[in-house]
Amino acid sequence: MIPNIVDLPADSSDLLEQTARLLYESFQGLSPAWHDTQAARDEVLVSLEGGKISRVMLDSERQVIGWVGAMPHYDGYVWELHPLMVAEAHRNNGYGRVLVQDIEAIVSARGAMTLWVGADDEIEATSLAGVDLYDDIPGAIRNVKSLKGHPYEFYMRLGFRIVGVMPDANGRGKPDIFLAKRVGC
Repeated sequence: MIPNIVDLPADSSDLLEQTARLLYESFQGLSPAWHDTQAARDEVLVSLEGGKISRVMLDSERQVIGWVGAMPHYDGYVWELHPLMVAEAHRNNGYGRVLVQDIEAIVSARGAMTLWVGADDEIEATSLAGVDLYDDIPGAIRNVKSLKGHPYEFYMRLGFRIVGVMPDANGRGKPDIFLAKRVGC
């Protein structure tokens, strides 16, 4: 049974706190961006700002087991998928795919043509990390390899394609990988 996906209610302190905890736990040790629970809470609140989409996946006991969001760019023709996470105990059940499909349907109905996502590599999980990408950016993208199960592979399975990289986005040799897919006609 696929859990229920709902808009994250701004007036539910319990669901907001669960979502912040999920964010903190999902990225602990992987990214300094949400280094403590307060930083995670702040990110959750930002996801509720006007025009953005923030949705949570709830299990049968109304516990947050996934979170997905999106924000518009380019007059709504392009939307950025941010964030996406599934609680560790619930991974590899197809829930990430379901959350992405949920966002795709919503943004497509709002007139989006493209959905994009940035997938940082701060831990040398791809062949794009730890090297000077400026030497041959197209070649590096063409020959990208996952070294430690990087999330870009998940997005590729969902139809996303690498459309670019931002070298040194998170420090020397720590790029951000940009992936996108068409969602509207």
